[in-house]
Amino acid sequence: MTTVQVVKDILDANERIARENRRLFDEKNIYVFNLMSSPGAGKTTLVERTIEALRDRFRMAVIEGDIQDTCDADRVARHGIPVVQINTGGACHIDGNMVRDALPALDLDNVDLLICENVGNLVCPAEFRIGENVKIMLLSTPEGSDKPAKYPLMFQESAALILNKIDLLPYVDFDMAKARKDALTLNPKLEIFPVSCKTGEGFDAWARWIERQVEEFRKS
Repeated sequence: MTTVQVVKDILDANERIARENRRLFDEKNIYVFNLMSSPGAGKTTLVERTIEALRDRFRMAVIEGDIQDTCDADRVARHGIPVVQINTGGACHIDGNMVRDALPALDLDNVDLLICENVGNLVCPAEFRIGENVKIMLLSTPEGSDKPAKYPLMFQESAALILNKIDLLPYVDFDMAKARKDALTLNPKLEIFPVSCKTGEGFDAWARWIERQVEEFRKS
């Protein structure tokens, strides 16, 4: 019982901070998405391609979450986009408090779209809100089509699922129909985008979708 209560207290405290973050983002009219996946699925490459696709439409900034190192933040910075690195020091996710502490490093008055790249993990990031508008799940084909069944919360909590590395479909054992079916069973409203961040195949549909989300939010 004590363990259960401690976990509940942690989640409740995080939820309060996430709501405070969300109020600030609403005040500044900033759309935020929380990008989640396992390590190596292609999150940073997706971030880079999204920047290149939308940089003429929106003022963007990025928060990078990693256990340590700045290699992903360094990659993003080369695109001339404001980026803040969060090193969790061992924690398997970023949370509302970490994001709140990172925000003073950004000029929020000049941001329309904030991309938060979470720590690579298929469990914890889904449990901790950070003040985002939506969670985005990225699954790469080499990981296997069984992941929706094995890690359901990630798919239930997400607004969109990006199926990355479709250029590898001829070489890996990935059942696209099963992945789609299992994901939509968990979350019938899930938007699904098969893409290759390497070749650009399918990427336009994702870019148009996120562009619509930002535009609709800014009009609301």
